[in-house]
Amino acid sequence: MNPDLSRERATASFNTETITYILDGSPERTHRRRELESVVINDPDFQHEDLNFLSRSERYEVAIKKSAKMAQHMQTLGLLNHEEIFWFRNFVHKGRPDPLEVHIIMFLPTLLSQATPEQNKRLFVPAWKLQIIGTYAQTELGHGTHLRKLETTATYDPSTQEFILNSPTVSSTKWWPGGLGKTANYAVVVAQLYTQGECKGPHGFIVPIRQMGTHEPLPGVTVGDIGPKFGFEEVDNGFLKFDKVRIPRENMLMKHAQVHPDGTYVKPLSNKLTYGSMVYIRAMIVGFSARFLSMACTIAIRYSAIRHQSEIRPGEPEPQILDFQTQQYTLFPLLATVYAIQFMGSYMGKAYYRITRDIQQGNLNELPELHALSAGLKAFATWVASYGIEECRMSCGGHGYSHCSGIPNIYVTFTAACTYEGDNTVLMLQSARFLFKSYTKALSGERLGGTVSYLNDVSLQNLQAHTLPGRPLVTDINDLGSLVEAYKQRAAWLVVAASKNVQADLNRGKFKEDAFNKSSVDMVRAADAHCHYVIVKAFVEKLSEVLDMAAHRILSVLCLLYALHGISRNSGDFLQASILASSQINLIQERIKDLLEVIRPNAVALVDAFEHSDSQLGSVLGRYDGNVYENMFEWAKKSPLNKTPVHESFHKYLKPLQSKL
Repeated sequence: MNPDLSRERATASFNTETITYILDGSPERTHRRRELESVVINDPDFQHEDLNFLSRSERYEVAIKKSAKMAQHMQTLGLLNHEEIFWFRNFVHKGRPDPLEVHIIMFLPTLLSQATPEQNKRLFVPAWKLQIIGTYAQTELGHGTHLRKLETTATYDPSTQEFILNSPTVSSTKWWPGGLGKTANYAVVVAQLYTQGECKGPHGFIVPIRQMGTHEPLPGVTVGDIGPKFGFEEVDNGFLKFDKVRIPRENMLMKHAQVHPDGTYVKPLSNKLTYGSMVYIRAMIVGFSARFLSMACTIAIRYSAIRHQSEIRPGEPEPQILDFQTQQYTLFPLLATVYAIQFMGSYMGKAYYRITRDIQQGNLNELPELHALSAGLKAFATWVASYGIEECRMSCGGHGYSHCSGIPNIYVTFTAACTYEGDNTVLMLQSARFLFKSYTKALSGERLGGTVSYLNDVSLQNLQAHTLPGRPLVTDINDLGSLVEAYKQRAAWLVVAASKNVQADLNRGKFKEDAFNKSSVDMVRAADAHCHYVIVKAFVEKLSEVLDMAAHRILSVLCLLYALHGISRNSGDFLQASILASSQINLIQERIKDLLEVIRPNAVALVDAFEHSDSQLGSVLGRYDGNVYENMFEWAKKSPLNKTPVHESFHKYLKPLQSKL
């Protein structure tokens, strides 16, 4: 063990395992997670050489092999709980994507949430056994998030009781679905439903795309891999075109909307019911964001504790770079962000299942808010995590650029989340539209609940009361309750201001779409502030559940740092709305520096609490034992370029030139 890391762990003011239990939700969940990880660690089928030295085709083959073994183990272990399935898949693939990921986290949940009992009886068990391997084909070359303009069509033919799938244009080609290129033999295809001469909008259809047994594309189906990408080397993201492909009427997902044999269309109770899979995935992505950022923070903080460089005073020993305040200011707010988003992700998961149960009982009241909140938080969390991972890489200096650090792989794997399952800006605008509608309802006297209840006082009397100089809303910058109120007032101020701009343009006769577009930058800022408020509030509320005093103290410090750092980064909003005074911003900057000192002796223990094994991190810099440099040298020796002392290209191209000298 590196002595620097040993000393760091000895200085922690809390029991690391206690924090781990809080992050997991309970000691029982931690023990179960460890149990599943041990199954993977002790199985030679799940071990492989460093992926960094393999070609894309080799990576795909390794991933497929492991995924097939993974599916067998999941059946043997009887894994049915979604969280345990997620844990197990993550351990097998060491946090990286795999060709069956969409099958597991999209195709199977879509069957459960949108298929009828008869359809699930026919399809789910074969899909669980990998006899059917599915993907989710929604995005097209020409359209992604804007579902209403998808071009793939599904036209119902009552004479044969079949749907005819067709891709009428090049831009209607399905593009990007994971597992589509070479792996899947079925797809949930989102297409424009036409019946009785009318378009009923996008609906989901279960479509076989490859022949069972031979795996050859079925007649009328053109399918393949889209080629190399920024990351996701193991995944066969694909394209898909249909030329008048017929499927039985029973292959339409009909739990919520139906087409009768004669072509009669029965609409769902709510159009948003068909978006259940997207809401589920977006809610899960919030948790993904915390996990990926936590991996990058673990690597950067451990490495910063063992890296010595640039003495503070000439002639003295080089200090750990984690002792530099600038390094702390970069990394510790990101560490606090991980905890904030982790707790928000847990909240979203619980909210999703609670509201899903309500929906099953016919109560759709909270569905619009869940849809809007999952969209906004997905965007907020992935933006923050993506930027944060890159900051962690740069904080590792030159070595962070090497794949041996693990952070480049983390970044290219995660940053795709900013655009898949909905482009972040578009999702923020979806959330903003919900906020505008909520504001309009509040103006009309309707009482709002949930996360937008702060809009009930749309007269803004509470805001106007502190607009005079010297009368800020918040008086104690160390009081978490007051800071939650500050974030709430900031969100209210931005939502109301942006909504008033939209309303003013509507009053001048502008079309709603034009009015909203003219103020869309303001609306995105408002949605971002709303998400920020919800996360701060969730973090503070989580503290009330923490009974261990030492754990409560350090988590309270992280929570305070997260809230104050967010104010510092967005100080203009808080000043402009007179929520804080300029003198308080100066105090906040100084208080942040104080908090960095409190976190400093606890930093390594706080990342240890995430319990990312060396295998999961895939990082030489972030090794638990801290023995970095000797292992970096051994890692470099494995490069394929080092298999021979002289590369064959020398003899082909350079030696002839040198022989002429």
